[in-house]
Amino acid sequence: MSTRMTIEVDGRRASYLTAGERGPVVLLLHGTYWSRVWEPVLDRLAAAGLRPVAVDLPGLGRSEGELTAETATVPALAAWVGRFAAAIGEAGPLAVAGHDIGGGIAQHLLAGGVAKVRGLALVNAVTYDSWPVPAVARYRDPAVVAGTTVEDLLAARRQAVTAALARPASEQEVAGYLDPWNDPRVCRSWMALAAAADGRYTLDLVPALRADETPKLLVWGEADTFQEVRHAERFAAEMPNTRLVRIPGAGHIPMENDPEGVASALAAFFSM
Repeated sequence: MSTRMTIEVDGRRASYLTAGERGPVVLLLHGTYWSRVWEPVLDRLAAAGLRPVAVDLPGLGRSEGELTAETATVPALAAWVGRFAAAIGEAGPLAVAGHDIGGGIAQHLLAGGVAKVRGLALVNAVTYDSWPVPAVARYRDPAVVAGTTVEDLLAARRQAVTAALARPASEQEVAGYLDPWNDPRVCRSWMALAAAADGRYTLDLVPALRADETPKLLVWGEADTFQEVRHAERFAAEMPNTRLVRIPGAGHIPMENDPEGVASALAAFFSM
């Protein structure tokens, strides 16, 4: 069973989900959701001999702190992940998987010179200029942010989560996904993350990624309407030492649609 733990980073408690007691650590990064997206695969990864660590970025999920326009950028968050990794005793080389904007952070860890990375997995992640999607980009407008209440953001996130799950979900399950956004501090952090979303952070990494031989894995829900599989196909074709695993019928959070398929692909990759 997965366990929620905390550790101090920059004087604030960082919350993370983990499973297993030993084995190589795999950092699992979320984007516009929170560590909850990784929960379906944690026990499966642990059963494969890995120790998954799904961290909540500062101010998001269950982690303390609050993001600002400056601290919510991909480079700033990548630097924070580097400090988190050091706090849990992982000096590198790191095994990293990123979902959504977490995939942008993971790419920056590898190609931005933040940390040594031994393997990079992207799961329905942002790449090139595929982001921010309109539902996120609207929060780059200060007037939209100023006029958004907790209730407004909860309604918007409900719509996004429901679409991302790409399957029927109970009210209890959706409410569990939405729970952190009942906190105004998390709402402010999330809107800072959205306001800082900028495709240049991944576009600028393309030359370095094209020159990098680090093993890379793409695991992609083929029915994703937020990050379409064509972006993964392009990345797999252009970046060296990259393999694409398709998850048929899965949406933006393929861990929810086919946890066994996603976990098997990640476990095989990170166990090499």
